[in-house]
Amino acid sequence: MTEPPINRPGRLIGVSLGPGDPDLITRRAWSALRSSASAALGAGARWVYPVKGRGAESYALEIARRAGLVVPADAEALHFPMTSEPAALALAWTRAGLRCAELLAEGRDLLFLVEGDASTYSTFGHLARAVRGLDAGIGIEVIPGVTSFHAAAARIAQPLAEEGETFAVIPAAVGLAGIERLLDEVDTLVLLKVKPLLDPLLDLLERRGLLEQACFIEKVGAPDERIVREVGRLRGATVAYLSLLLVRRPPRSAR
Repeated sequence: MTEPPINRPGRLIGVSLGPGDPDLITRRAWSALRSSASAALGAGARWVYPVKGRGAESYALEIARRAGLVVPADAEALHFPMTSEPAALALAWTRAGLRCAELLAEGRDLLFLVEGDASTYSTFGHLARAVRGLDAGIGIEVIPGVTSFHAAAARIAQPLAEEGETFAVIPAAVGLAGIERLLDEVDTLVLLKVKPLLDPLLDLLERRGLLEQACFIEKVGAPDERIVREVGRLRGATVAYLSLLLVRRPPRSAR
């Protein structure tokens, strides 16, 4: 007597797309997206992607579109509000995890589209934990990608670190005290998501004599990318959420 097939859940796969330039999508990510986009409905993997609210655009999905990929008809948005309020975030991750678990129960893999790298300050980590909390047997896979700070350093042709040097990557939300401490400890400091603290950061860099050693990069690799080397001009300016400051101190021999 033939046993009925076991219905196994699909895998949750974080697909890193790089910071904005579709040419920075890795061959592995491209292969996963291309094969699922060209598959017949119900056959290959299914796409899910993050949005900040209902009806909002997805930056990750836009990278895939600019790469020339056709978005599958059954691709689905997952909502992650732009807030630091713990209860609202926990609720959003729980809802997204439940929806992913429902879709994975159908047996198809889910490709979660991520700008940058899925292992670096990404929503994917929260989503994976939520899904694993619902079913510890669900497989999790991550396709790595180019980070915004690596792309930014390459864009301005400036090394992040050379032999014997150190660098650190932190969100600006760490706060001014932590940032000032790191300025004394590393040769290059990358500050991500600087929008909320930009003016105080510029004041700190000016006080430390580091304004000329800093470069501001916004939406690196995207069509509306912006690079500002005279960062003092940014005081009072409106900048995008996806922006960073790269601060490289003078060589140790010159300090």
